[in-house]
Amino acid sequence: MIIFFTLVRREIKRFLKVVIQTVVSPVISSFLYLLVFGVSLGGSVQLKSGIPYLSFLIPGLMVMGLINNAFQNSSSSVVTSKFSGDLEDIRVAPIPHSYIVWAMGLGGIIRGTMVALVTGVVGMIFHYSQLGEFLWIKHPILLMYFFVTGGLIFAFLGIFVAVLANTFDQLSAFSSFILLPLTYLGGVFISIESLHPAWQFVSKLNPLFYLINGFRYSMLGESDIGIGSSLLVTVAGVAVTFGMASFALKKGSFSRW
Repeated sequence: MIIFFTLVRREIKRFLKVVIQTVVSPVISSFLYLLVFGVSLGGSVQLKSGIPYLSFLIPGLMVMGLINNAFQNSSSSVVTSKFSGDLEDIRVAPIPHSYIVWAMGLGGIIRGTMVALVTGVVGMIFHYSQLGEFLWIKHPILLMYFFVTGGLIFAFLGIFVAVLANTFDQLSAFSSFILLPLTYLGGVFISIESLHPAWQFVSKLNPLFYLINGFRYSMLGESDIGIGSSLLVTVAGVAVTFGMASFALKKGSFSRW
């Protein structure tokens, strides 16, 4: 296990060297979302469930911070190593490919969790200042589960995309045109109860919808779907993305750019 934990430590030290960019900057973005949407507009948004909009928004922003940073951590690690040739050296070394995939996955979880937790703390301060009460977590064990599975899914996905990408533009295009729309349409800012039935059906085809609502149920005890569906989709998501990342690492091209 020395090899595995060395790889994990490498991933952690890599993003901590630029902590302003990797942790502080995403938290500032979440702070602005909370200020604009949660505080300024929250009083005018009424949810059918009766939950205050600020309470509804906080879990969504935490998930957004988790998945974006888990994806960016693993994808940037692969891209940087691919550019310098380090990844090819690790790949041909007598190290199981599963060690590399899981080490990058854990690195993504740690970075994403750091951003999500700080976002949650900031959100709870807003919540108490605006509503006069703390936002208590209803199901902490479930919350830990969705932290781990959500972080792993998008860290593995980041490995897959970064290995197959031939340019930085391709990696950026995936984030901008696929990941970002799926995040926003997955229920971070709105409940599907307010959507037309046709758009509700489309939203339920989005895998992120199940992760976000599972996370929201863990914190608030309320969500747009049953918790069983969220558990099933996230377990399947970890298995599928792990397979994708492992396949890409074994078969992908690692020539220097």
